[in-house]
Amino acid sequence: MLAPTADDRLARAFWRGGWIGFWMQVVVGVICIGLFGYSIVSDRGAAFGTRSQLTLLNYMTMVSLVILAFTTLWSCRYIFLSRRIAVPDRRPKAAKVRQAVGIGVAASAIGLVLSMLIMLFEVTQLFIYFLRVPKAGVPVIQTTDGPASWISAGDILNLTVVVFTTFIEVLVLVIGLWLLFRMSVSSTEYPHPHDAD
Repeated sequence: MLAPTADDRLARAFWRGGWIGFWMQVVVGVICIGLFGYSIVSDRGAAFGTRSQLTLLNYMTMVSLVILAFTTLWSCRYIFLSRRIAVPDRRPKAAKVRQAVGIGVAASAIGLVLSMLIMLFEVTQLFIYFLRVPKAGVPVIQTTDGPASWISAGDILNLTVVVFTTFIEVLVLVIGLWLLFRMSVSSTEYPHPHDAD
């Protein structure tokens, strides 16, 4: 097998970045969707906490998962771009490639900010629950001063989904920024990044 030429370096970077991003998001996405689905189903039972309805945080988590699905599909676009970059006759303009990577980076950044907001709201809500209980310990059920309320594993599932999603969005954002960096350095595919537009 011949060693890759200089002409293949950018194409290989897109190919590797696309496949790594795609499979990481597929694995974590399946875990997140499974956990989120379980939290929705289990919240309907009396044994899984007091937040039995779909809250704003659950809807925001759904949006975060939709963004994760989008960035997963966008990683496939990097793979298709790698094939076009590798063939000089089909090579897209540098501006088109940068635009494609920029969209992926923007989507990852939006998903990351949304996930961080969800985590902030979830942790704040759990903290408020814990402030209501006696300071000596954490009772299983709090029945004083109003309706009974408790925190269970079901209440933590949504937060777990968001932590997994945030982790993968950081990695996908790093891949996108790495590809943008590769586009900005001089290469044989795009010898002068600003002249190839």
